[in-house]
Amino acid sequence: MNHEQKARELFKSGYNCAQAVLLAFSDVTGLNEATATMLSASFGGGMGRLREVCGAASGAFMIAGLLYGPKDPNDHEAKMSHYALIQQIAARFKEMNGSYICRELLELPKGPSDPEPEKRTEAYYHRRSCEDYVGIAARIMDDVIEEKR
Repeated sequence: MNHEQKARELFKSGYNCAQAVLLAFSDVTGLNEATATMLSASFGGGMGRLREVCGAASGAFMIAGLLYGPKDPNDHEAKMSHYALIQQIAARFKEMNGSYICRELLELPKGPSDPEPEKRTEAYYHRRSCEDYVGIAARIMDDVIEEKR
């Protein structure tokens, strides 16, 4: 199973968007399931259902940080290079989806949503295209990893 398929399956099994993307790349990042799940838990629903940056994109950013993030906090060039990479990932995501903001992707009103996550029903999956965003974020990260080889 490739990363895109794995991310989609993880999302469909109940993980939030960020968790699904980050967990799908555990073979590359070396994170164990519990750590990856807890680390990315806060980023679902556009950061705790605030409907800001899409969790799938946030998951991709976390992978990029783990793989390519600067290790020296005083290395200005490395920080700049990493931020440029994050902006490139965000631009690719936006180009493919029209936005990287959760509320815009889901056509929701401004402001946070109720903190209670929605029940994962057939209607939920039919109404939300989050599974697609998770797959796209994973595909983008596979492309980035390939380009960096």
